[in-house]
Amino acid sequence: MHEEEKDQGLSRRGVIGAASLIPLAALGAPATKQTFQDRHLRIIEAFVDRMIPSDEHGPGARESGVATYIDRSFGDALAAERPSFLAGLEAIDALARSKHGAPFAALDPVEMDEILTALENNESTGFSPDSRTFFYRVRQLTLEGMFGDPFYGGNRAFAGWDLIRYPGPRMAVSAEDQRLREPIKPLRTSAANRAGRHGH
Repeated sequence: MHEEEKDQGLSRRGVIGAASLIPLAALGAPATKQTFQDRHLRIIEAFVDRMIPSDEHGPGARESGVATYIDRSFGDALAAERPSFLAGLEAIDALARSKHGAPFAALDPVEMDEILTALENNESTGFSPDSRTFFYRVRQLTLEGMFGDPFYGGNRAFAGWDLIRYPGPRMAVSAEDQRLREPIKPLRTSAANRAGRHGH
């Protein structure tokens, strides 16, 4: 979110602030076949883009492949949760159409933020168990996709790791690096690939 939108509770800083402890939803080899229909992916992309938009610090969630991470997760580790998540996406679109006469992905940023704020404040119906739970589920998945290992489809080009200055997984850290006098040179590799696992 931009600076002027912080009072709505959807700030980029607030979202990223919870990025330090993020369990990966997809622990096995990621699915490769698209799970959601294109129209559902457009809702996901618009949602995550408002959670972590691009700015002067780098690419946001859309450009970093977060929607791909979410799509792959529901094709594999989160398959049992897929029906309720789809219902939530449909509920977002229904709310957008009722308030603004257009699907969620077609709204302008201010209108999108109005919808997402209503979800976070638990002011919307049609969600199971409620809109706040759905909002925070997407928020969690956004963080996982943005800052998790790129092996799972998100964190494209290591944009999330660059944003939080995580230098990447390594077997050892030199004494000079431990002094933290200079930024540690990023290691552009996935932990899963270093372990010999292969994604697509």
